[in-house]
Amino acid sequence: MTDPTPTVAPAPVPAPVLVGCSHGTDSVTGRAAIRSILEDVARLRPDLDVREAFVDVQQPEVADVVADALTGAPAVVVPLLLSVGFHTKVDVAAAVDRPGAAASGPLGPDPRLVEILADRLAAAGLREADAVVLAAAGSSDPAAADAVRVVADGLAERLGRAVVVGFGAGAHPRVPVAVAQAREGLAPGGRVVVASYLLAPGYFLDRVLEAGADVVADALAPDPRLAEVVLDRYAQVRDVAVGAWSRPTGPHPAAATDAPARA
Repeated sequence: MTDPTPTVAPAPVPAPVLVGCSHGTDSVTGRAAIRSILEDVARLRPDLDVREAFVDVQQPEVADVVADALTGAPAVVVPLLLSVGFHTKVDVAAAVDRPGAAASGPLGPDPRLVEILADRLAAAGLREADAVVLAAAGSSDPAAADAVRVVADGLAERLGRAVVVGFGAGAHPRVPVAVAQAREGLAPGGRVVVASYLLAPGYFLDRVLEAGADVVADALAPDPRLAEVVLDRYAQVRDVAVGAWSRPTGPHPAAATDAPARA
């Protein structure tokens, strides 16, 4: 009588790679601010493989980072964006359209973002008589504008005053118009103060600085609370990525592509 062949347990599925995907920017300060978010994530979760990716301007592209990650583990893309829009629905969605990859929702809206905005306004010296404009990048997607207004409502409640919304592009009113409207109703001695609902310095913050406000508060990053939001988004979809991932059995796709053709 022969002994039965021992059953070999399958190797455990590794934790998904966390791919933090931002828009990309030419601003050196903006790049450092975005990178700080992922550095904070890595400090909070040193067990995770954290990688940076982009949908525009910078490299590497998100699709390439996801494809590389999938050769050894599942992958979760967390958009380092504040609302849904073209990049989440097209670029990121296409990058994760493969087994073992998943994308979370964007970072906003989230109560922690409201708290950061309130802290930025306090640091900028917000006064009782000041009017507040929440400046967002904007998108042609109506859901993005709705999400910004959720944040504006939360900030208004947090501050105990009205908050006017302005957009950099894609939706109305634009930031200069919102600033002008806020100025019309100013109390004596009041100023128009902009809360920058932008992750980092770059093109849109430059436009906000030109919009005619008296004070413009800093962008959201760097701030350690952003890393907490990123990790929450990752946790929301990690099981989706794990459940759909299959351990590769063939050569790395790049190796197969680079191999010389045989007659």
